[in-house]
Amino acid sequence: MISVSAFLGMAAVALGMVLTPGPNMIYLVSRSVTQGRRAGLISLGGVAAGFAVYLLAAAAGITVLFAAVPAAYTALKLAGAAYLLWLAWQAVRPGAPPVLAPGRLPVDRPRRLFSMGLVTNLLNPKIAVLYVSLLPQFVDPAKGDLALQSLLLGLTQITVALSVNAVIVLTAGSVAAVLGGRPLWARVQRYLMGTVLGGLAVRVAADPGPSGG
Repeated sequence: MISVSAFLGMAAVALGMVLTPGPNMIYLVSRSVTQGRRAGLISLGGVAAGFAVYLLAAAAGITVLFAAVPAAYTALKLAGAAYLLWLAWQAVRPGAPPVLAPGRLPVDRPRRLFSMGLVTNLLNPKIAVLYVSLLPQFVDPAKGDLALQSLLLGLTQITVALSVNAVIVLTAGSVAAVLGGRPLWARVQRYLMGTVLGGLAVRVAADPGPSGG
């Protein structure tokens, strides 16, 4: 099982990541604005399948990783913290692009909508870093089966991500219009996300790891 602190920590990381504009968010907003909510939800199904692929890979490999290369934890921790800081800077840097700038996409059939959502997620560097370097930090060997912990933590992340993305799909047109027409709101959102991500980066870098507490 996982501890309450690990669950809350993973949920916080997942929320900070999903609220930070990236390939998944931009694609889902663009698809929903262009082709409607149904198309956006089908695309979200593909995104969910991509999460499942990452989750299964993480659950299968994390035991081997910790057993064979204990020092890998430190390297992954620092890499994850550095990436979170980079995302924070991208959110607040001068001249940052609008948070949501949906592009026009061609109208596609459901099968292609699903596959594009899947590919977009599989090629999303944010998700790769999350599963490779952030998720292992919440796994504690003292709590039992590492693969089971990885699955539970991954399911926590997926639940948060899909819930937020579903809201984004259902409100894509309104959200894009509000943020696009009100620069102040867009600026507040960017600085809020930058602060959240910066705080997560500090938390990740300072974490002593499974053997440190």
